[in-house]
Amino acid sequence: MSHFKTDSAIGVELYHPVAFWIGVVLLIGGVLAHLPGFFSMADMGYSMAGMEMSNGMLIGMAAIVLGLALSTWALVPRLAELVRRGDAAAGMHVHAMDGARLSWVHFWLLFVLCIALVVDVMKPATLGFVMPGMKSEYELTTAQLSTFPLCALTGTTLGSFLWGLMSDRIGRRATIMLAALFFVATSICGFMPSFGWNLFMCFVMGLSAGGMLPIVYALMAETVPVRMRGWLIILHGGIGTTCGYLVASGLAALFEPVYTWRILWFFGLPTGLAIVALNRYIPESPRFLLSRGDEAAARAVMGRFGIVVEQPHSRPEAVATMMAQAATRLRAAARLRALFKPPLLTHSLTILLYGVGWGLVNWGFLTFLPTLLRDAGFAAGATSVLLFEASLAALPAIALVAFLYGKWSSRRTMVACAGATSLVMAGFAALSPDVAHLSRTEILLVVMLIMAASTAVISMLSPYAAEVYPTMMRGTGSGFAAGTGKFGGMVGPPLMGLLLTASGTPVVAILAMGIPIGLAALLLVFTGVETRGRGLEQISRSMGESRE
Repeated sequence: MSHFKTDSAIGVELYHPVAFWIGVVLLIGGVLAHLPGFFSMADMGYSMAGMEMSNGMLIGMAAIVLGLALSTWALVPRLAELVRRGDAAAGMHVHAMDGARLSWVHFWLLFVLCIALVVDVMKPATLGFVMPGMKSEYELTTAQLSTFPLCALTGTTLGSFLWGLMSDRIGRRATIMLAALFFVATSICGFMPSFGWNLFMCFVMGLSAGGMLPIVYALMAETVPVRMRGWLIILHGGIGTTCGYLVASGLAALFEPVYTWRILWFFGLPTGLAIVALNRYIPESPRFLLSRGDEAAARAVMGRFGIVVEQPHSRPEAVATMMAQAATRLRAAARLRALFKPPLLTHSLTILLYGVGWGLVNWGFLTFLPTLLRDAGFAAGATSVLLFEASLAALPAIALVAFLYGKWSSRRTMVACAGATSLVMAGFAALSPDVAHLSRTEILLVVMLIMAASTAVISMLSPYAAEVYPTMMRGTGSGFAAGTGKFGGMVGPPLMGLLLTASGTPVVAILAMGIPIGLAALLLVFTGVETRGRGLEQISRSMGESRE
């Protein structure tokens, strides 16, 4: 099999490069082929409901499918190569700069990964801003509308598991690249004329959006020094998450009043291409390279980061690490089963409830919040501006959470933020019957508290999962953690819509969204793992010892 190493200093491979770039060109051309049909509807306010798919749109969709197939084939090694990598011995041990200072290489990596997070968060965050316009154009009921986020978040849930498993097989970097290409492909979601096509395309969009977040956190956990890992990953993830929502709400405020909700999905094209362009600056995880036996590539990467490699016989913990990696070198199905066996069972159940609880708040409640505000009399532009301003409150909250997580206690910080989120939701439920009579300032303050608390919760979920799962399970575990949040999102919108329709008041619905995260806080008190100041291998060993 021919292959082309893009940069021997970062130890990554691009298979069949000509096919890859042909695929990218086809993707771009396929997306642009949908623009004429969209702009032809300008005289009708860009309403495309009931419009037939043009030949140009059909050709564009075929080009996108072919482009994705070519690009994926160019990135993914053959099955025989994957098996060889899976059977390779990980005879080295990595000390990820425990006592080193952050270098410009770290900061450049953090910058690129932050952009990836912003783009990833933009996708699902846009759901809330397109739903009011979609409801009006297609004349949908609240129950019908709830199927839209359900389809999208079902995709993100499946995508989180799929991309997590894939990253443990083909690597962190290649998985990020594939997710970015799917971002480009699904930017045509808003150009679909029928509601059914919107459901299908946004399901595919969800598959792509589920992949970036867990892989970014896994890669960061494996490269950031121990003494800085906790607070830096939380701060980085929180800023990326907040900025993603800011960008989504900002684009909605600027473009939706003119081009309607449909144009918001199109920004997946430039943002996805930005990740493709910047991907060459993302090095592969040295721990992953060692676990698959690529010693030369791992040494090249570690040379840039100042990581010390020692032979297993030189340190007792190196032998334990090698054995742990060998024990977790499993097939995809076995990896998923291992999540729910000792010593990972307790931690997986804790992450499950924590993630589902957050998903109900973020996707069940916040996705419907623009619709609730619109129903209370707020205009589309005013609603987007209010939510943009409210999301700014998450920035200082993230700074505080990052400090507490890294300097005080990771476990207790997660407990405090989950409990605070539940309490704030209960407070908003009490005020919700009078939303139409509240001033804009009062609504803004309440929504700011919810945004801050919710962002604080999710900023810790994937980093925590990346810390507690071992190297050969880290992508799978991080994907599982992200998937739990999206699973809460699958359940949240239809449950929120059902409760709103049945009760006629948002009180019951909001309380139902806020109770599970409070239960997660209680469970964390008893089962949470303290990760502050501990190496990844040390955490893995302690979890193995707790089983004995």
